[in-house]
Amino acid sequence: MLRALGVPHEARILEVGCGRGVALPAIRHHCAPARLVGLDIDITLLSHADGTQAELVCGDVRAMPFPDASFDVCVDFGTCYHIARPLDALHEIARVLRPGGRFCHETPLSQLLSHPVRWGFRLLPWSEIPELEPARHAGLWSVRLRRPRVPRDRGSRRAA
Repeated sequence: MLRALGVPHEARILEVGCGRGVALPAIRHHCAPARLVGLDIDITLLSHADGTQAELVCGDVRAMPFPDASFDVCVDFGTCYHIARPLDALHEIARVLRPGGRFCHETPLSQLLSHPVRWGFRLLPWSEIPELEPARHAGLWSVRLRRPRVPRDRGSRRAA
């Protein structure tokens, strides 16, 4: 899956909603990341993620404790489909990704297959987050690229 989504080696990778860190060892093994961080809001789940050889951070995907452009890749195994205010999470993901960074996330089909009842047919508000542009689709997974920020032209609105 990581290869199909074009996740680069030696990248700075963040997994949001990592829980017990089950995917972190596989990401480390296949991508040899320069930095690997697992973020989850539940400290109890994180306490069971020992041995992942990743930084484990207790925090909310809707207000992440990372500077802008901290990561090359963000991976989400469905967290954004199961939280209140997913738009806030998508804005935060866009903020912490560098321009050109990849957001690898499950598709609605993946949610339907893995969580047919809990998913509730929720869709993510992609039209409200244009800085995450669709780039690649691999069936149950999709990639969006972080579009570079375009500076506003402040000189076009001069006071009279």
